[in-house]
Amino acid sequence: MESYPLLGNPGAMSGVLDYKGRPITKTSSGRWVAASFILAIEMAERVAYNGIVFNLISYLTGPLGESTVAAASAVSVWSGVTLLLPILGALVADSFFSRYRTIVISSFLYVLGLGLLSLSAVLPNLTTFKSVLFYFSIYLVAIAEGGHRPCVQAFGADQFDETDESECIWRSSFFNWWIFGLAVALTASPIILSYIQDNVNWALGFGIPCILLGSALIVFLMGSRFYRCYTLKETSPYSQVSRAIVNLVKRKLFSDAKSEAEALVEHYPVSPTQPKLQRGGEDLMTEQMELETNSLLHLFPIWATCLFYSIINCQWETFFTKQGATLDRNIISNFHIPAAGLQSLTNLSVTILIVFYDRLAVPLTRNITGIPSGITMLQRIGIGLLLSVFVMVISALVEMKRLETAIEFDLVDKPNSVLPMSILWLFPQYILMGLSSVFATVGLQEFFYDQVPDSLRSFGIAICLSIFGIGSVINSFLIYVTDKVTTRIGGESWFSNNLNRAHLDYFYWLIACLEFCSFVAFVHYGRSYVYKKRRETGV
Repeated sequence: MESYPLLGNPGAMSGVLDYKGRPITKTSSGRWVAASFILAIEMAERVAYNGIVFNLISYLTGPLGESTVAAASAVSVWSGVTLLLPILGALVADSFFSRYRTIVISSFLYVLGLGLLSLSAVLPNLTTFKSVLFYFSIYLVAIAEGGHRPCVQAFGADQFDETDESECIWRSSFFNWWIFGLAVALTASPIILSYIQDNVNWALGFGIPCILLGSALIVFLMGSRFYRCYTLKETSPYSQVSRAIVNLVKRKLFSDAKSEAEALVEHYPVSPTQPKLQRGGEDLMTEQMELETNSLLHLFPIWATCLFYSIINCQWETFFTKQGATLDRNIISNFHIPAAGLQSLTNLSVTILIVFYDRLAVPLTRNITGIPSGITMLQRIGIGLLLSVFVMVISALVEMKRLETAIEFDLVDKPNSVLPMSILWLFPQYILMGLSSVFATVGLQEFFYDQVPDSLRSFGIAICLSIFGIGSVINSFLIYVTDKVTTRIGGESWFSNNLNRAHLDYFYWLIACLEFCSFVAFVHYGRSYVYKKRRETGV
């Protein structure tokens, strides 16, 4: 990005340019106007991504003819790769392309992937070429997601200057309204898209998100003149962090050993008349980077203890949907709600609850605690983690009821029959999942954006996303091991293709116990965590 000098433009922001690399003023850029254009493309992208993942297990077990275990594993692996690639995307954005350019390039790839996915759905079922094109398409989407996902939210938060007191408060609120906007977009789309995919055709169900994202990309480009783009450092922040880690390790290993020069200075002090060596600017920068890197390493325990929370997120995209497909989905007249459409309930609850949280809970707790955000970021995450334990407990109890109903009405060996049990039984676990997301998911996003060095904002979002990526991989591994062990021991897998003979309830209890242990560890490490100091505020 070509940059222009600040001469002749005294009102220009330091270190901030427009999308063409020209100086830009605070009054003519950023804030909510710029953030609204960025939110528009993210809302479309979330609809596109979830238009795939929400009903992907149904497509794999239907047109592609895969088993329940293979389909669930495929969904988890793809989700894991999709959420791990943002680490690479963040490196590219923070070191080479800038966030703005990375968003534009990845969005073009995204639209191409969705177009190919729609094409694959037109091909005859159970053919090799259909499967090859399908997997190529979704992994092209994963690559595009890797560039898009870590940059968009960080780019949106960049539109608020943390050195300005008012904009600093707006930025904290931005994360709440960001999730609100995404929840609004995802409230109706799962029902509409999954209904089209199940009852009209899959090609149209995949094609609509493609058109929507293409249109949103045009809107995003229209708002370019309002965006604040932070200049890239001449030296890659990742190489600086790498060198800082090496220095920290060396200092740790040799902390007890004194160099020969230090020993000489101790025994033969420097004469008062002899000039002392002065530390150069490069040494001070290295020391600062080492301090920031050390604080970055302190994020690891928080990251690790949140992995099982992401495993719970995997269940409402896979097994919750399979559960719903076996229940009576007739709610209004002759309309049968699609099983994947229940995920709209989680997004609807987020939409409602985030408003109450931002407008009622935050001001109330702020008056009590004196903290601008009401409670600390780690306290918010911890509440969400604890709520997720109750999500799995309720899910296990409902699944036990579903299995009892199958036995009571002699439908155990009739997997294609609808059980005389309303799908309303699943509502509590979906709603509670939404409440958990209001606390944990939003808290994690703000925490990892705020606590990384300023030059690694995209990387901070990528770290947050990697929690869900690694969690998806762990979930896939957990499913694989559980399937093999339970088949060998009991003869019937907990994930039998006939869900009436499966034991998802046992699996849910297992996850609940693991998540509770993870929550205890999170509290332990969270109590000793020291927050990064903010820069001095002021215009």
